[in-house]
Amino acid sequence: MSGDVAQRVSVIIPARNEEANIEGAVRSVAAQAGVPLEIIVVDDQSEDRTSEILEGLKKEIASLRTFRVVALPDGWVGKSYALACGAKIASGDWLLFTDADAEHRPGSLAEMLERAEREQVDLLSLSPGQLTPTWWEKAVIPLVYVWLAKHYSFEEVNDPKSEAAAANGQYMLMRRRVYERAGGHEAVRAEILEDVALARRVKAAGGRLLFLPGARWVQTRMYRTFAAMWQGWTKNLYLLYGRNARLIFVTIATAEIVDWAPVALLFTPLFLRHAVFSAPLIWFVYWALLAPILVARLWLYRKRLLELDFHPHLAFYYWLGSALFGALLLSSLLAHCWSGRVEWKGRAYPIEGARTR
Repeated sequence: MSGDVAQRVSVIIPARNEEANIEGAVRSVAAQAGVPLEIIVVDDQSEDRTSEILEGLKKEIASLRTFRVVALPDGWVGKSYALACGAKIASGDWLLFTDADAEHRPGSLAEMLERAEREQVDLLSLSPGQLTPTWWEKAVIPLVYVWLAKHYSFEEVNDPKSEAAAANGQYMLMRRRVYERAGGHEAVRAEILEDVALARRVKAAGGRLLFLPGARWVQTRMYRTFAAMWQGWTKNLYLLYGRNARLIFVTIATAEIVDWAPVALLFTPLFLRHAVFSAPLIWFVYWALLAPILVARLWLYRKRLLELDFHPHLAFYYWLGSALFGALLLSSLLAHCWSGRVEWKGRAYPIEGARTR
């Protein structure tokens, strides 16, 4: 490894009520070899055992520092403020912003840092591998990421000639000077999708982005309860759709026509007593015409899952995921355009311009 790669990295982890995750995240970062680093965990007014766990870890891990947020200033989203606080006290030439539920594989940081240096990248972001132990995670999480990969193409984001810009806040490795030149998290303090907003600022200023599928290097379980998943995607999906209500309705309508109409038609004869369906040959022809549509849809989804390092058996949750995804899109649309606020981790954030009662 070259001398250039051995630059100091400050790993900044925001943590708000993360007692279930924080120890695993910190230990996985502390185990990274070959890179001089400091670990800064910003305790964002946690009310569970997060602070206690961090105090115990500090006795074992010399590179670990903690900072506790006392109050959230007006106009800030909590995560952005926590990350800004961490960056302010960081000493590294590179800043790695990562989440408290992310676990980093051994050697991943050295590999990513070396690649960023070699390819002269200013912001390297990974889309982590997603752990999905429950049925609702299996149905929704892979489908959302397949959609994200389609609309936030890795190839376009990585193309300096394209205006497309994106990043995943679960893993963002940035040159410190580029972060500061882009205005840091203060410049995106009111943005709910602070990762995408910061990536856009970096690219607009001429910085080089590298966005990659990251299952080989880092993994995460985003949501541990159905309620948290619902709240999280309600907060994000409307923004990920570019605040385009029309596109949301088109997505839902397409799902009804392409996904659910063939399924409904497949079982329609079971509920009809018409004489035409009394002949076995008619049943066979009817189903033979519909089955290829369903198989093709399943095969295409399976193909996209493999491209993103998801297990192919998750394709069998597709139709359940499609229904939940449509409901989440409506929930996000209503929250951003009607109710006037979104909620996350015990905080409510007002939506400017929402049509409230």
